Amino acid sequence: MPSRRELIRMTPEEVRAYLLSQRRIILVTNGPDGMPHPVPMNYGLDDESRILITSFRKAQKVTNLERDPRATLLVESGETYAELKSVIAYADAEIVTDPDQIAAGMARINADAQLSGSISGAMSEQVRASIAKRVLLRFTPFRTVSWDHGKLGTFY
Repeated sequence: MPSRRELIRMTPEEVRAYLLSQRRIILVTNGPDGMPHPVPMNYGLDDESRILITSFRKAQKVTNLERDPRATLLVESGETYAELKSVIAYADAEIVTDPDQIAAGMARINADAQLSGSISGAMSEQVRASIAKRVLLRFTPFRTVSWDHGKLGTFY
């Protein structure tokens, strides 16, 4: 009989579908004092299931990743125990400074309609100016942990 852990683990396809259905992720970098530095961010995925986040170049999270490119990312949902669903990705970060790649990454981020509408072919001057100050953070997971308590049905 499979363990409960095995029963609730998501397949890679389920992980991708879940990550595509969510909007917010908690990005945890290693701060200058060794303490975790967690921040909530909007995110997206590329075709290779790498996690994409944009940030201002001078942000603490970017400074942390320049010093140590390892990060942990968490997406979670559910109000009751039976609804709990989560993915933790342990990842290596890449800091991308190319403006075209930043704009392409911004277009993939799950955001509200107003923000995602501004990252179109006719993007506003404000967005164009913002890209010059931004980086694209691209995270390649090397280990993923997931669970979906809904897979247990009514048996906890």
